[in-house]
Amino acid sequence: MPGQRARARGAGQNETGRYEPHRREAVDDGWDLPEEDALLRTEISLEPAKSALSRNNSPDLPFDRSVNPWRGCEHGCIYCFARPTHAYLNLSPGLDFETKLFAKPGIGQQLDRELRAKSYKVAPIALGTNSDPWQPAEVRYRVTREVVEVLAAFQHPLAITTRGTLIERDIDLLAPMAALGIARVGISITTLDQGLARRMEPRAPAPARRLQIIRRLSEAGIPVRLMLAPVIPGLTDHEIEPLLEAAQEAGATSASWISLRLPQEVAGLFRDWLERAEPGRATKVMNRVREMQGGKDYDATFGKRMRGEGLWSRLIADRFRRASAKLGLDQPQPALRCDLFRVPFARGDQLGLF
Repeated sequence: MPGQRARARGAGQNETGRYEPHRREAVDDGWDLPEEDALLRTEISLEPAKSALSRNNSPDLPFDRSVNPWRGCEHGCIYCFARPTHAYLNLSPGLDFETKLFAKPGIGQQLDRELRAKSYKVAPIALGTNSDPWQPAEVRYRVTREVVEVLAAFQHPLAITTRGTLIERDIDLLAPMAALGIARVGISITTLDQGLARRMEPRAPAPARRLQIIRRLSEAGIPVRLMLAPVIPGLTDHEIEPLLEAAQEAGATSASWISLRLPQEVAGLFRDWLERAEPGRATKVMNRVREMQGGKDYDATFGKRMRGEGLWSRLIADRFRRASAKLGLDQPQPALRCDLFRVPFARGDQLGLF
């Protein structure tokens, strides 16, 4: 918008969300008055947690429940498939997604109540499925820490996806959980090219720093999987082998990959970013994306949306399979134990006196 300037942000647009009845567009009013543009800053709002567990029945996902302590993500990754969820808040999946964030204080207490329900049946909970639970503002709000503390107390199985360095703060909780076989972590890395990462993931940790996260978690006895996600054909797919090698050297014990996904507004945001950040490769990248997505920017069909189809999908899958097998990263992580789940004493429980 006029009067604003963005620094280290992924999106170059802030289009109105798809559910809004009106579209707003900035127009020059003709008054040529000098003004100093204000820096666009991150805003954090508090959203009391009305529920903690989110359920899904997607055949593409290895979990049926998750917890999301945050809405939006300051990392600003331009390709983030979760951007369209900001439209449900009457906000833009563009700059709003990375500058207008929502923390959920009290989500730990709410999760505690839900896990105590007599009808609750234990199965692994996924953390980090919609936005990064260890993004920068977590250092102040500690809502993700709340969730992990509760899961540790219940000895509840936990599967994590993150690229945030703040996960190292919570090794004191995660290491004992991993020793029991109830915690594992996936660290997402897209590229080893620091310049490309800075343009594409402007406020996420640098690639070398993410490898250091893998090393520190592994040294603490926490199983770590490299999540090569997303693989962007024509832009990052040539890095499959060196990425796997770097992760294996850092201590990762398994690996997986997901192709670029461009649902809803993400397609337009990504195309705009390509034209600005990678103009020489923009046409090539989008042509390959469409070849993998049935001629479209994105095919949401179950069974296709995570890997695509066609020649380029098969080539990526084959290269990944061969490289991961060579490095010993082709084995799945151990299944998380569910038999250790217990409901701890609550304050006021009479049995807690003995």
